[in-house]
Amino acid sequence: MIAVLLALGAHAEMPQESRPLSWNEHAGRNRHPGQNGKLSATESKMAEAAWQYFENNFEKDTCLYNSVDKYPSTTMWDTASAIGAMVAAFELGLIDPPTFDQRMSCLIDSLNQMELFRGELPNKAYQTQTLAQVDYNNKPGELGFSAIDVGRLLTWLAIVKNRYPVHGDKIDRTVLRWNFCNVVDRGGILKGAIIGEDGALQYVQEGRLGYEEYAALGFQLWGFDTTAASQVDPHEEIELFGVPIAYDPRDPVQFGAHTYITTEPYLLMGVEMNWDLADDETYSDDWQSDRDARTMAKRVYKAQVRRFRRTGIMTARTEHHVEGAPYFVYDALYSDGKEWPTISDTGEVYPDLAAVSSRAAVGLDMLFGTRYTGWLTDSIQPLVDPQRGIYEGYTEVGTQPIAALTANTNGIILESLLYKVQGKLYRDDGFETLWERVPNWEFSGKGQCLPGSRHEQELVTDRRGHYEEGTSSP
Repeated sequence: MIAVLLALGAHAEMPQESRPLSWNEHAGRNRHPGQNGKLSATESKMAEAAWQYFENNFEKDTCLYNSVDKYPSTTMWDTASAIGAMVAAFELGLIDPPTFDQRMSCLIDSLNQMELFRGELPNKAYQTQTLAQVDYNNKPGELGFSAIDVGRLLTWLAIVKNRYPVHGDKIDRTVLRWNFCNVVDRGGILKGAIIGEDGALQYVQEGRLGYEEYAALGFQLWGFDTTAASQVDPHEEIELFGVPIAYDPRDPVQFGAHTYITTEPYLLMGVEMNWDLADDETYSDDWQSDRDARTMAKRVYKAQVRRFRRTGIMTARTEHHVEGAPYFVYDALYSDGKEWPTISDTGEVYPDLAAVSSRAAVGLDMLFGTRYTGWLTDSIQPLVDPQRGIYEGYTEVGTQPIAALTANTNGIILESLLYKVQGKLYRDDGFETLWERVPNWEFSGKGQCLPGSRHEQELVTDRRGHYEEGTSSP
C-alpha cells in the first residue's frame, strides 16, 4: 500500500516553484516575543556572512553541507541546521527561488538515497561527498542513530513541507522509508541506537531535560506519541543567582548520560515553535501554549543576565566546537551537580574553554531583545567574517576567538534572524501530503510503527525513562 501511494505521489500536481513569504504577509500581522521587523544593517551583514559558510561547504554532488568548515562529514542535527539555513537564506533574499528549490530537492534526494543504519533510521554521521555511513573519524562504519538528531531533522522537514508544498510528497517519501519501532516506544520514550564495546546493538533511552523535550516536538509534528519524553517531571530545581533553574535529576553514573542545562534547546523551541505545543493551531504568536518551555527559557536567560551583573562575565552558554581535543564541550548553567561548568561528553571539566556562544548570543537577542542581549550581539561582531562565516564564539576569560566554523552555529544564527522577521517558523498550513494519507490506512505501516499502526510491545516503566526494557516485536 505504501509503495502504491509513493508512486502516485511522485506524479501529484504541485506548485512549480517555492516563493518566499514577505515580511508583510507573515510578520506584519502577527507580533511575537522579542524583536520584530526587518533586519538592521548589522543583522543583514551577519545573515550574509552566515550564509557564506554554507556556500563554502556545499557539496554539489549530494547537496549536503559539511558540519565543520571544509570537513566532509555531517550529522542529522547539522543537516537540520543546514535546512534551516537554506529556508532563512531564501526567505531573507540571499538566494533565488530556482537555487532554493534545486538545492532543497537535491538534499532531500540524498536523504532518500542514503543507507539507513540497520535499515531503520539515518546513521549518526555520513560522508557528505559520497553519502557513506561513517564513524566520528569520517571512516566507513556504523555508529547507530540518535533520537535527538532525528527529532531535530523531523522538525525542519515538517517546516519545509508546510511552507513549500512543492517539496511535501518528496519529503514524505523519505520519512516513509524509516522504521520507527525502536526509536519511540509505546510509553512515548525516545531511544537511540548504540553499538557497545562488545559490538552488540543496544537501544537506550536518549535525551535529558531540555534536549529531550525539544526532540520530542519533532516526532509530535509527525503524529507520534511522546508522552514520557515530553514530560518535564520529574525534575528538581537549583537557584543560580536567585533564579530557579529546572534540571534533570537522573544520575549520570546510574543512567550513563550527563545532564546539561544550556541555552540551545530552549532557544530552538522559541524560534521554531514560539514555545507552543506541537498541536497548537492558533495563528497568534502573542501567546505561548507550552508554558513550561516558555518559563524555563526565560529563567535560563535571566540566570545568565544575573551572572553578568554579579560577576561582569558576559554569558551566553551552550555547547560548542573547539580546535583540538576534546573537540566539543558543553557550556552549561548546571550539570551533574556543578554550577556553570564547561565539560566534555565524558564529564571531564575544561574551564579554560568556557565561551560566549555566537549562536546563543544572536538567538537570545532575537527572542528577548533587551539591552543585555544587544551587548551580546555587539560583542560577537569581530567574529563575523564575510568570506567564511561566523565563528563559534569567544572565551569568557581573555575573550579569545574560538577558531571553529560550524553549520550549527551559522544555521541557528540564520534561523534566529528569520524569526525576527517572521516569528514562529513552523506553521501548519493544512496541506495534505502523502504522510497524512499513509499512516491511517488499515494495512499501512506494518513493520515501521507509523502513527496509528503502533506495534505491540511490553514495557515496564517508572516515570520518564527510569525503566526496565521489555521486548519489542519487529
